[in-house]
Amino acid sequence: MTLYYALVFALLVFEMLVFCLLVLPLPQSWRRSLVVFINTSPLVAKLHYSIRITFIFILVLFIDSVNRVFKVQDYAQEQRESGLETVMREAHRSDVSARKFYAQRNMYLTGFTLFLSLILNRTFALLTEMIRLQDLVKSSKTAKTDSVKVKAYEEEISELRAKLKRRDDDFDELADKYKQETSTAEAKKAK
Repeated sequence: MTLYYALVFALLVFEMLVFCLLVLPLPQSWRRSLVVFINTSPLVAKLHYSIRITFIFILVLFIDSVNRVFKVQDYAQEQRESGLETVMREAHRSDVSARKFYAQRNMYLTGFTLFLSLILNRTFALLTEMIRLQDLVKSSKTAKTDSVKVKAYEEEISELRAKLKRRDDDFDELADKYKQETSTAEAKKAK
């Protein structure tokens, strides 16, 4: 395997590890901190930019490997049609088969790397959206709880106001009785 296909394979393994990390059932706080780190880290942003450039080169390698597969298949088909297959020696046939194998291997390697990059982008977008929605649900539950608390407080305030009004009425009634009693008592003293 040539150096650039070895690098493509290393990138494929790295993508598989990142994908496994993203879909691993982690606690919510760990997942949130992981997503926040990936979204906010300047180092990850630079790495993401360089990987996108690398994917352009991998796309070129994929197109080249597809062309190579077609060339090898066309060559094998020409050899079969010309009738030289029976004359062809075993070494030549194995050479054509090996070239076909390597071309197909390279095509699948680059194709899976590109496909997994698309899956990773979508998975990360879904994780980010999921965390945003979970935060929204959490805040709406808090708001709902707060509104329930506000209703309870309002009911308690209205009950306390009613009690206060009753006490004021009782106080006014007692004050009126006191005035009557004191005025009656003063009237009796004055006689």
